[in-house]
Amino acid sequence: MPRPSPLQVSYSGTAYEEITLTPRTPHSRSGRAEEGYSSSGFSQYDDDEPQSSAEPLLGSSEEKQRAPNSVLASGPVVFWSVVASMLLCLAGISFQWPGTLEYYMGITPFASETTSAVNSSLLISYENYTTFPLTSEQYVAECYTMTKGFMPMDKYWEPHAGAGVMDVPHLNDRAVCSSTITYMLDGARGLFADLALIAQAAALARERGRTFLIDDTYWNRGKWTDHFKSVRITQPGPEPNCKPPPPEEYVACPRLARHWVITSRTAKFHFGHMFRETYEDAYKHNTERLKPIFEHAALSISKTIQPNDSIAHLISLARTELPSFYVAAHIRRGDRKPGAYEYRGSYVPLPDFADMLSDAKAPVAFLASDSPKALAELTEIMAKRPQEYFQATFASLDEETRVRATQGMVVDFALLTGLWAGDADIFVEKLVCTMSSVICRMAAAALGWEKAFGEMDGQGEINREEMVWVDIDEKGKVIPQWSGYDTF
Repeated sequence: MPRPSPLQVSYSGTAYEEITLTPRTPHSRSGRAEEGYSSSGFSQYDDDEPQSSAEPLLGSSEEKQRAPNSVLASGPVVFWSVVASMLLCLAGISFQWPGTLEYYMGITPFASETTSAVNSSLLISYENYTTFPLTSEQYVAECYTMTKGFMPMDKYWEPHAGAGVMDVPHLNDRAVCSSTITYMLDGARGLFADLALIAQAAALARERGRTFLIDDTYWNRGKWTDHFKSVRITQPGPEPNCKPPPPEEYVACPRLARHWVITSRTAKFHFGHMFRETYEDAYKHNTERLKPIFEHAALSISKTIQPNDSIAHLISLARTELPSFYVAAHIRRGDRKPGAYEYRGSYVPLPDFADMLSDAKAPVAFLASDSPKALAELTEIMAKRPQEYFQATFASLDEETRVRATQGMVVDFALLTGLWAGDADIFVEKLVCTMSSVICRMAAAALGWEKAFGEMDGQGEINREEMVWVDIDEKGKVIPQWSGYDTF
């Protein structure tokens, strides 16, 4: 029969004024078949059955209402199929890389008495030790075992290659702090070498929401509270009344363990390249890159590390002997030689200190040193010091002498920098010291960024015209011009 004329369908809308619909025939499947389809489709017809123009070209309204229902009916099947696939993938990841899912969900996969049997690959065993806490040397050995002598270049707070977080078993005691960072004083380094590391560790505890603790079991300077206030008071953390963990649960490596312990000897595993990459300001230059690390130290030395009441009283008495406006110098002798090439193997000459101090306008200079001879040459007044400071021989002194020397250094530091002054109006016009001394570098943090370094230029260089902190040995020739701590 002859092919019928095309039908004209009109819509009330303006988008399509006329749409030509061609009746579907067996020939519509070949070549340009798409010309015979409308946007509504013809899925209700069998392709092999020819249709005439007398049959309806568009589905009825009843059929249109049934189509969405069929989609909805298949929806749960699709949904649960996707869920099952996701669960299967997550199960595979959990099996291949234990602890990874828990980490990214914010649940640290600690090994414990209830989980170690399930995931023994994450268990650290202390079965060969009988005394806790371990010594600093033993923690170093554990770190070497953990890292195999190589520190992977991972993000600072992520486990290595999705391997999960290794840890020791933990007792189920809800009164114990849920997560801690402990600095263990071991007497291996000088007072301010420890304080500089404590300052950074305390900052990490603040950032990560962990309780910060001090362990003085092996310290050769008495107890921490012989000199400073308890850090449970000065930095109570998120769980002020929690109990410290038993020392059997301290872990030096990895840092993601529930109760991370740091010593002066293990610091090299945690405060190296990846620490600086994480906490330096990548958008600044030279010394200015270190400003975030500097601010960590400045906040910790003023808030977390505070002298106890008896030391604070000594500081107050000593300040009555000084005007509110003075200059200061710290002369380090003993076992710390300058790093600058021009002074290699020797000390900075005392006339260099005298010249620098004479440029100041202040009428009084406060001098602190570990050397009576150096003080005598500058002031002709013999300071009461037992001897020049050598860390290797310090431990051989009697305990009373070590404690008093430590207290004296805390007082000296307060007078050198004006730190812990309370409401007193103290202004140090200039502080002269050597970069080789950690006391010198922590003194800059005590002064504050702008006061210590002046207004920096666009290249991050210290303003040597405005700065109060004067490194008399390196004189800004070494980049960066300040560093916050030493690792050993």
